[in-house]
Amino acid sequence: MMQEVLHSFGFDPEQFELSPLGSGLIHQTWLVKAGGVGSYVLQEVNTSVFKKPGDIAANMDLLEQHLREFHPAYFLPLPIKTLTGKPFVQLKGETFRMFHFVRNSHAFTRCETPQQAYEAARQFGNFTAAFSHFNAEKLNLTIPGFHDLSHRWAQFQYAIKNGSKERLKKNQNDIDLFSKGYSIVETFELIKSDKDFKQHVIHHDTKISNILFDDMDKGICVIDLDTVMPGYFISDLGDMMRTYLSPADEEEKDFSKISIRTEYVEAILKGYLEKMSVCLSEKEIRYCFYSGEFMIYMQALRFMTDHLNNDQYYGARYENHNLVRALNQICLLEQYRKIKPEFQSVMASFGSPS
Repeated sequence: MMQEVLHSFGFDPEQFELSPLGSGLIHQTWLVKAGGVGSYVLQEVNTSVFKKPGDIAANMDLLEQHLREFHPAYFLPLPIKTLTGKPFVQLKGETFRMFHFVRNSHAFTRCETPQQAYEAARQFGNFTAAFSHFNAEKLNLTIPGFHDLSHRWAQFQYAIKNGSKERLKKNQNDIDLFSKGYSIVETFELIKSDKDFKQHVIHHDTKISNILFDDMDKGICVIDLDTVMPGYFISDLGDMMRTYLSPADEEEKDFSKISIRTEYVEAILKGYLEKMSVCLSEKEIRYCFYSGEFMIYMQALRFMTDHLNNDQYYGARYENHNLVRALNQICLLEQYRKIKPEFQSVMASFGSPS
């Protein structure tokens, strides 16, 4: 089948070698390489997660048209068309697409320095800013309800009523703990009804591995655009807070290792607001701290909901895996809230409302 896929993109399969690339959890990816000809990235789209790959392709076309007209120098790696002009190949129920391999680039799996945090935040800020005059509501919702905290709360409530009876009984204290975060949901409800909060072109998955860096560790570009949809800036800024600030990730079982590296706060805000400060209303900027609460709590809810549903979505590598992940994120939320005074001081140093 791979031979047919390569033929569809105009390549002679006998000239190219395929090798696994990256450690992504959603799509399967290969490096397609041939000496003297060039290197490409071949990816099989996970249609269990992205049920309508055509919607992703349509979004990419809209973004490309906008950049070509208004920001022709902005670099965004987009899929290569097939010989028949299609954005992907479908064979035997599988969907494949191809990208140019970005030369002299690399990605990080963890954010290990404030400079990396700054570069990544700057790239994600540049990305949304490049579409500041684009009507984000034209984009398809590739994962409906993805960062809708009200929706995630409703799923949590449903799990409380219909989840595993054994786990519901055993984890009642944890359920009560999670329910105390409802004020974060209430704030999100207010944001959705507030005209000062704009629907931007949002990446929705701002982990460090979705930025390519050059040999000097300077950010080159944003990648993995499948979750690009209309959304609030709190999604992208908040996910950077969630995934960059602590040296311990969401898989850490020893919660004593969860802490907030305050120097990373300044790096993220500096990088992101370098471009986005002129794209955000004064009221939006006042919710920069809330963005971290929003994303950390939402991910905690998602893990807890899955635990109560017997690990149907994320799966589990050991007993109570998703419960550990959920409590890990609640611990992170507690640590994050402690640095609010330092956060506000950083915002004030930028001349931004806190």
